Amino acid sequence: MRLTDPTNANNTNAIQVELVTKRFRREENPREFFCAVNEVSFSIEKGSLTVIGGANGSGKSVLMCIISGLMKQSAGMVKVASKPGLVFQDAATQILGETPREDVAVGVKNIGTPKKEIPAAVEQALQSVSLLEKADFPAEFLSGGEKRRLAVASILAMKRDIIIFDEPYANLDYPGVTDVNRLISELHAQGKTILLLTHEIEKCLALADHFIILQKGSLVFDGTPADALTQDLTQWSIRNPLSAYNKLSDLVWL
Repeated sequence: MRLTDPTNANNTNAIQVELVTKRFRREENPREFFCAVNEVSFSIEKGSLTVIGGANGSGKSVLMCIISGLMKQSAGMVKVASKPGLVFQDAATQILGETPREDVAVGVKNIGTPKKEIPAAVEQALQSVSLLEKADFPAEFLSGGEKRRLAVASILAMKRDIIIFDEPYANLDYPGVTDVNRLISELHAQGKTILLLTHEIEKCLALADHFIILQKGSLVFDGTPADALTQDLTQWSIRNPLSAYNKLSDLVWL
């Protein structure tokens, strides 16, 4: 079951996941199932920045699809305070307009914004992610980091308070990574609830106040980044990033 409850002012959680399981049929034997996510439970506080880490195949992307409403779980419950916005690993796939201005306008129209208010709403969203100067630039020629910023602009224009980033550093060079991290930091400072799903934790862990680790579909750690770094992360197929850096504050590329 999935519930959206924006009216519960006493609830400090933006997202609550309770014993969520997702089963898929095995291709080689359709009568057998495997669990991509297995009885996972956790809570995400409003306004927090949570990194969800884990090796490839740990269940991060499946869980993201369930939380964002793109996929239905096989069992368990997800409660969200408001509908999340999702930035895909390949942000180019969610660009619908030929220019940033046209692309953001699509989302603004979809939420029923009066026609006369659309231009101002689009400009405000593009300004907030530093893309207003490229509002009429061909979207296909934006850099990888700029395409992620454009996806965020569309989310902000639709007034989403929860933003999920799926592998936001994929195929980005160092300037692209720092560009995305600055944007994530700004959104967090504005009070947005951020979920950042990545296996590249050395690029962002210092930004987070909450860290969750998945392994083979199960939750194996739920706590602070500082506490996680005292654990033997290799048992969960994660290299301890402090083997290459000196302290937690080094684990962010800005």
